[in-house]
Amino acid sequence: MKRKLFLNYLLCIGVTAATTLPSCAAGPKRGAAAPQPGGKQAVAGGSLTLEEAIRLALHHNPQLEASAARKEAAVGRAVQARAWTNPALELSADDVPTRRGGLSQSKNMAGITQVVPYPGKKSADRQIGAADAAAGAAEWRLSRAELVREVKIAYCQVQLAERTATVAADLVRVADAAATAAAKRNAAGEIALQEQLRAEIQLEQSKSEKIDAARQTAVARQELARLLGMPDLSAAQLTGAPDESGKLALVHGAASAILAGHPAMVAARARRDQALATVRRAGLEPRPDVTVGVAAGRDGAANENQLAFRLSIPLPLFDRSKGKQLEARAGLREAEADIAATRQELLTAWRSAVASYQAAAAQVAAHRERILPKSELALQLVQTGFDEGKFTFIDYLDVQRTTAEVRLAYQKKLFELNSARAELEAMAEAAPAN
Repeated sequence: MKRKLFLNYLLCIGVTAATTLPSCAAGPKRGAAAPQPGGKQAVAGGSLTLEEAIRLALHHNPQLEASAARKEAAVGRAVQARAWTNPALELSADDVPTRRGGLSQSKNMAGITQVVPYPGKKSADRQIGAADAAAGAAEWRLSRAELVREVKIAYCQVQLAERTATVAADLVRVADAAATAAAKRNAAGEIALQEQLRAEIQLEQSKSEKIDAARQTAVARQELARLLGMPDLSAAQLTGAPDESGKLALVHGAASAILAGHPAMVAARARRDQALATVRRAGLEPRPDVTVGVAAGRDGAANENQLAFRLSIPLPLFDRSKGKQLEARAGLREAEADIAATRQELLTAWRSAVASYQAAAAQVAAHRERILPKSELALQLVQTGFDEGKFTFIDYLDVQRTTAEVRLAYQKKLFELNSARAELEAMAEAAPAN
């Protein structure tokens, strides 16, 4: 009878531990994620603004999703760092008779043991986890800002490729008309054969350039589709014109103030804080964690209830964690050096982007205000003079080619201007915490 009561007692303890401890350790369940806005099918064959492209990329880009997962993993590590180790359920039977009686005549005990960390260790673990989570959040913000920058550049690249293709198509039409006219004039004896051949060669070159422009357009659209997480953008119509003003107040801001909150700097400082906490944790590593236990049971032979207390303290005689402390101090030096290197890299990138933007703005203004009008005027004058017999056919073809090259150069300078703008906006807009 006593043996059955004791077994029931042990069973109750085991069931209680098995059902209570896991439920206490479990965290709250996360709610279902809100459905992300799509719009892929509508965009595939319709119009696409830059704002819509950025929104699609933020919701569908797999690299940004991977960065968000890494941020969430860092939060999980921070949560786990706050938890103590689980207590252990211990069952023991001492002085069990081998001939008769069995467990009913032995000392049967059931208890709980818990490792109590040395004061300061869990605090350091929490600091390490919090710094890791802060670094993960900063790195996600950096990934987000870089994705927005890449989308802006890719969007402008598609526009540049399409305008280049338009210029190439116009050049083919002009060259085809010129080759046809040259053939008629040569047949009439008005121009020499070499001038006709020159026109035909330019026509073939223009056709080749048109094919290359179409290929570049397809490649640019594929890159934009990749950033947006979409399979195809070949039929989408990009709306909106690139910036041609060259006036961005951001270039006059103080770089140090703008970059102080940049995610790269925030992440570097978080890694430094994590390294500081790791140094502190390594210094506490030799300090022993105490294992405390309490057990209750019954001595069947003496017919008495018993209570036992246990205390276990490891002796740090051989392992003083010298290697961990050396590693932690080296990690701290690395983190401090990384802060200085990140600051220098950001300042260099900022100054380079400002210089690129200002140079591109000046070149765009020069093309728009002086070079393009003069090239168009020169083309009109040469065409009029050619019709009046004042210029040769080769002169006329050369001016046509020069005008087309000026138009293409203007588009390239627009792309450089908007690329530099995207760089500056990415560095400035990433700084405020979201």
